[in-house]
Amino acid sequence: MKNLSQQTLATIVTQNQRTVPVLEKYNLDFCCKGKRTLSDACTEKGISIEALLTELETATDTTQKNQLPFNEMDEQQLISYILIHHHFYVKQSMPTILSHIEKVAAKHGDRYPYMIKVLQLFTAIKEEMTLHMQKEEMVLFPRIKEVGQLASAKTKTGIAAGYISGPVNVMEDEHEHAGELLYEIRELTNNYTPPADACTTFKVALAELKEFEEDLHKHVHLENNLLFPLAEKLLASVTV
Repeated sequence: MKNLSQQTLATIVTQNQRTVPVLEKYNLDFCCKGKRTLSDACTEKGISIEALLTELETATDTTQKNQLPFNEMDEQQLISYILIHHHFYVKQSMPTILSHIEKVAAKHGDRYPYMIKVLQLFTAIKEEMTLHMQKEEMVLFPRIKEVGQLASAKTKTGIAAGYISGPVNVMEDEHEHAGELLYEIRELTNNYTPPADACTTFKVALAELKEFEEDLHKHVHLENNLLFPLAEKLLASVTV
């Protein structure tokens, strides 16, 4: 990972996903805003790049051998991983998180009105993510698998580029919007910090939200920076 400061956040994570906790620690968005260089992102956030580089280099040196080879996976493997490790998690976690936020907003919304706004935001996220994943599972992922099969068979096709790029553009826009909603939640909750007198449900809800955002960053990174570019490359290879 040479010249780390001039690499994009997406590239850093692609080369070693074990750097994710370090970037998460400094609230550096490597998925929706992953095209920024590390240097630019640090300048924007007012972060000491020297300290961050030290942490990233340590993460690279000590965990390189343990990382999953996402950049070596084919489209079938990436889709399977995303479905099992991210879509399943999102579907299972959202109702529970929403239930906890509802309880906090109902019982403590008078003293902590920002939790009422958090409830509104996460309700929107739940609705949007549910539809988003349906579109990926029913439209985009099957198309990517189809193109992958054509590429494996070395079969030329007259399928237009928009067959993949069209839904990909929609998915990327929706990824960005979900990221923006979660960023707003993080700002409202002071980086998911519970009040001193917070009850257990309050603490659990904020911890769940933090975990949800971290998972979304990894989820979106795999799609935006690995799966989608691979799909477009596969289509280009078989297009007449």
